[in-house]
Amino acid sequence: MQNNLAEEIQIIPIILIGISLLILMSAAIVLFFYLSRKKIVKTELEKATLEIQHQREMLQTTLLTQEDERKRIAQDLHDDISSKLNIVSLHASLVREEGITPQEANTLGAKIAGITTTVLESSRRIAHALLPPSLEKFGLVAALEELCDQLESSKKYEITTVFQYEEEILPKDHELHVFRIVQELINNTVKYADAKTVNLSLQSTKNTLHLHYEDDGNGFDLSEGKKAKGLGLSGIKNRAAIIGATISLQSQPQKGMSLDVVKQLT
Repeated sequence: MQNNLAEEIQIIPIILIGISLLILMSAAIVLFFYLSRKKIVKTELEKATLEIQHQREMLQTTLLTQEDERKRIAQDLHDDISSKLNIVSLHASLVREEGITPQEANTLGAKIAGITTTVLESSRRIAHALLPPSLEKFGLVAALEELCDQLESSKKYEITTVFQYEEEILPKDHELHVFRIVQELINNTVKYADAKTVNLSLQSTKNTLHLHYEDDGNGFDLSEGKKAKGLGLSGIKNRAAIIGATISLQSQPQKGMSLDVVKQLT
């Protein structure tokens, strides 16, 4: 009896040690999961913060782009339309003056008609810049072809195009962003590149949309962020992000530039 009691007394510390180890292991496991969860939450918060910051930057750039477009349109309205309408008003007031001869009235009428025609052409051009009619009526490829025809009509550029795009793969608002990207690239070529050739392709497969643009102009150093910003590349990146596409830009001084926009289609 005494031997059994002694054995039980010896077992008790072993049991207590085992329970203590189990408690320590449980605490370690709980602490491990707590710290892991805390790290995951911290990582997710940092990711969400970066995403919010990126969205803010995109919104700011979009607003700046819109403001620049408004200023440009306002300037066009003032330069091309308002000033000419003032001249029309002046000529119309002269027609109403007493003592004006029929010949003078006819001359003034002809001037008014000529200016009015110019104003109509300017208003159509501004409306076209806001929303190209060919894009709305005939689709993205037709609008891009018209854009290239306008560039080629200057006789300064040799343009090669490849269009293998099934209409309405993209929503209309996304097609407008693609059009604006190409429009901005062409504007950069005309203003800065001093290029002779331009290559443009828009191709779609079952899973991918690929826009490629390149010219053989002056090019620029990609590390010059200020110059890249001045070329409107932030707006291009923004438009690509809006449609869920990625861009890849390649350029070197005196070696032209190329830009690829790739969107995965679902």
